[in-house]
Amino acid sequence: MAVDDRSEATVKTFAVKPKLKPTNKKSPSSPESNYWKSFKPKQTQTLVSSITSLAFSPTAPHDFAATHSATLTIFSSQTLEPKSTISAFKDTATSACFRSDGQLIAAGSYSGQIQVFDPKKRSALRCLSGHSRPVHFVSYPRVDKLHLFSGGDDSVVKYWDVLSGDSIHNLYGHKDYVRCGDGSPASDDMFITGSYDHTVRVWDVRVSNNGSMLSINHGAPVEDVIYLPSGGLIATAGGNNVKIWDVIGGGKLLYSMETHNKTITSLCVGKIGNQNRILSVSLDGYLKVFDYSTLKITSSVRFPSSLMSVAFSPDCATRVIGSSNGILYAGKRKTKENMESVKPEWGKHVGFGYEPEKRVLRPSYFRYFHRGQNEKPSKGDYLIMRPKKVKLAEHDKLLKKFHHKEALVSALRAKNPENIVAVMEELVSRKKLLKCVSNLGVDELGLLLSFLQKYSTMPRYAGVLIVLAKKVVENRIDDISGSEELKSCIRNLKRSIVEEIRIQESLQELQGIISPLLKIAGRN
Repeated sequence: MAVDDRSEATVKTFAVKPKLKPTNKKSPSSPESNYWKSFKPKQTQTLVSSITSLAFSPTAPHDFAATHSATLTIFSSQTLEPKSTISAFKDTATSACFRSDGQLIAAGSYSGQIQVFDPKKRSALRCLSGHSRPVHFVSYPRVDKLHLFSGGDDSVVKYWDVLSGDSIHNLYGHKDYVRCGDGSPASDDMFITGSYDHTVRVWDVRVSNNGSMLSINHGAPVEDVIYLPSGGLIATAGGNNVKIWDVIGGGKLLYSMETHNKTITSLCVGKIGNQNRILSVSLDGYLKVFDYSTLKITSSVRFPSSLMSVAFSPDCATRVIGSSNGILYAGKRKTKENMESVKPEWGKHVGFGYEPEKRVLRPSYFRYFHRGQNEKPSKGDYLIMRPKKVKLAEHDKLLKKFHHKEALVSALRAKNPENIVAVMEELVSRKKLLKCVSNLGVDELGLLLSFLQKYSTMPRYAGVLIVLAKKVVENRIDDISGSEELKSCIRNLKRSIVEEIRIQESLQELQGIISPLLKIAGRN
């Protein structure tokens, strides 16, 4: 009942519905949505308190670390179970970060100290003291193994020499808590930091005045900031907005998306194939995947509690999410490498070898050309689509069979003037029109005279129909004089022609009056 009451309160407080609704099981899903659904979240265990950060080791087998309470726990990426626990912090641990070779891990804490550990020995190798307030982010450069940069609630960004334990640079510029940062993939001397003063600053330790090279105003307290893999773009999270900026272009805002209902707490970069995506989590319990090349949300997953951190493994096999109530949601996806490593081992234990994969069909094989139509094309195949078969009208089918009279009658009954005139012109080119007219029955002749009476005076068809009307009267005079219905059609045709002649004479009179006036106006 407590969970239901809490969810009802959430709905009442946030009346705006999320843009992405849960997918219907019957609705077709895209390959990308299936890819992200393949990371089925498994609740590994409930930790002591809120999971403040998550980080993957850059080297195989890509174990990951989670900070919670005064503890740093390292999990196996294969079994998703804890491997070791480090409890050497005096206060809440924050912002774990692996070195580029995965041999060391650094983490800050609310005590203001930064500690560097050996994950295997679980002993503190260095303790860096210099921040006067809680440290909220610590990060290694992407390749550099000798330095660290950090930021905390004292609004100071520090650049450390790990060997000596001294602060090389104290970087000033932020006016409020520094809560996040990330190293540049293009240079080990550059990094970015985000603060609650709404700004994101770009730093370069090679600059002599130790000032920030660029300052960007996000418009809200910045909760997280990451470099995108190219190194020229950054993504910032603050409030319920994620914004993408062009750093090389002077901090130009490229795109802003508002997809979460509550504060976004963490960002990371994920991969699908060779394409990169931005993963964001929020206090509203949603994980959303954003394709910044097409500027579209490609996936949305709901979790039962507020989310605080997210991380994605470098081998694209594991995704972990930390919640505010200490629950760690870890999802692992099956990869080809995993399956290949399992098959030989399984064969050894059972006593049989595993079945080899089927040979790939190639154009050099005879069976390649006898594949069924259900065979799916591969990446290198060229798809040749058959042109759609044109559906012929009834009169076109009759013309193809050289049934000329039937084609003319069929067109007259369809009552489409364009088709009727087109059939007549085709019969003229075949020299069969007069023969068809002479073979028409009384009812069919009535259809033809009715059509001539209605459309003979139209300028679009007059060139063909007036000549035809004259030939019909000459050739079928005996049939017309013997039928009152056909006589009526002829009278109507005569009346239409007389009216058209009167209209043309009136137009000629008007033209004679207007022409001199136009000449006089042209002279003036």
